[in-house]
Amino acid sequence: MTGISALCVYCGSSNRVDPGYLEAARQVGREAALRGMGIVFGGGRVGMMGAVADGALEAGGEAVGIIPGHLQEQEVGHDGLTRLEVVESMHARKMRMFELADAFCALPGGLGTLDETFEIVTWKQLDLHDAPVLLVNLGGYWDPLLTMVAHQAEAGFVRPQHQGLFQVVDDIEALFAALEAASPPSVKVDSRRL
Repeated sequence: MTGISALCVYCGSSNRVDPGYLEAARQVGREAALRGMGIVFGGGRVGMMGAVADGALEAGGEAVGIIPGHLQEQEVGHDGLTRLEVVESMHARKMRMFELADAFCALPGGLGTLDETFEIVTWKQLDLHDAPVLLVNLGGYWDPLLTMVAHQAEAGFVRPQHQGLFQVVDDIEALFAALEAASPPSVKVDSRRL
């Protein structure tokens, strides 16, 4: 049993991806539920977002979605969740996801996934939290990004110790092994500092 009770999952919302990615997202939701971890995610019903929520719900777990009103108006919100919170903006969405989760993982995704992931990594760099952050490098998906971060460190823009702000795992089994070994966060700042 892990000390992590709510896992925030950042991932893509496109259905135009390899079905293996969708199945991996569903597996993350399912495995989280089987371990008593709730899922916190962006609230969408499409792509990997919908798959991770469906996996959790099918296994009897909880899935809490946070979606901005303008996306909900486009009817992309998942209507079968444990709870769907509609917030006023993308910034409010990220803040609320942060408030509800005590660990974070990034599955393959696009620009939004990068934005969410690196904001939470930056907050950790600034000592605004100490929650686990994991990149799930399915099939080497994140390899170009990891090369870029190493390049930033070599150029002096990223301190060597900051390369350890997130952990890289290669598959879903390794993700949950890392979460089992992780401690829940001991530092959560007042949201007014973010």
